[in-house]
Amino acid sequence: MFSIVDTGRVPKLTEFGELLYPEQASEPILSKTVRSALTEWLTEIWAADELAAVGLTARKRALFHGLPGTGKTTLAHHLSARLGLPMLMVRPERIQAMYMGASAQAIGRLFDAVKAQPEPVFLFFDEFDSLAAKRLQGSSTSALDHNHTINTMLAAFDRFDGFVVAATNLGDGIDPAIWRRFEIQIELAVPGDHERRRILERYFAPFVLPETALAGLATAMETASPALMRSFAEHIKRQVVVGPKAGWTMDRRAVVERVLATVQPHPDLGKPRLWSLGTEDKAVAQFPWPLERSLDAYPAASGNTPDRGAVVPLRRGG
Repeated sequence: MFSIVDTGRVPKLTEFGELLYPEQASEPILSKTVRSALTEWLTEIWAADELAAVGLTARKRALFHGLPGTGKTTLAHHLSARLGLPMLMVRPERIQAMYMGASAQAIGRLFDAVKAQPEPVFLFFDEFDSLAAKRLQGSSTSALDHNHTINTMLAAFDRFDGFVVAATNLGDGIDPAIWRRFEIQIELAVPGDHERRRILERYFAPFVLPETALAGLATAMETASPALMRSFAEHIKRQVVVGPKAGWTMDRRAVVERVLATVQPHPDLGKPRLWSLGTEDKAVAQFPWPLERSLDAYPAASGNTPDRGAVVPLRRGG
């Protein structure tokens, strides 16, 4: 495990994780519920002066929880970009340590490093359950060390006035006191049909799909995570580029069959219909081949007007 030893200096932020900048952010495709919650939070942040006039402060801590691949990191990065802030994506292996008290020490130094920056930093904890699991009973060395780490994190949160977002696949495993420190808790579920269409549309670009094919593929991917849909679309595009160079069979069924064999859904999400039926799924028969970059290139294309309603535009300020 990686650990940061206290040498008396303020460590660099990159010792704790990766710095992501606003211009690197992607626009998330969100369900109506999540989009509304995000819009409400941003509006509240931009209304800080008005809130102060009635004795309130804008909330600054949120916990995103949900199944793997549902876009928690993408949403956090988008939020930091909307605020015009760089995001430090804290990796748990940069905090956890094998010897007594070192993890708590690393947490303290992390917050010292963030507060020492001349400009604000948006703090994002990935895989948060590995750091903030429920406190342990008993007096074993491991229990005492873990509980000390939790108490240190609670104190650090209470002293810190910046933005903190954490993401976890296991919301019910987070220590209750840590959970309460987050003023907002948002569950990111697998996307609905509307969002699945827009996700597929985005990741197949620069190729486009007729609306009928897009709708059929979205239906066949019910229960799929955004990460799985992205991987499927990007693997199809890789086949388009690499397949002819490698001498592979490039008919539609062969390409889809190879992709389904190498792109698998997370076990916790179950198999979408496309993975259960494979190339026998009717969505495969509807899938246009070869792929084109313009709807006009497909025969009898109609009803192909894109619907951008699920896309949150990337803009900063109020």
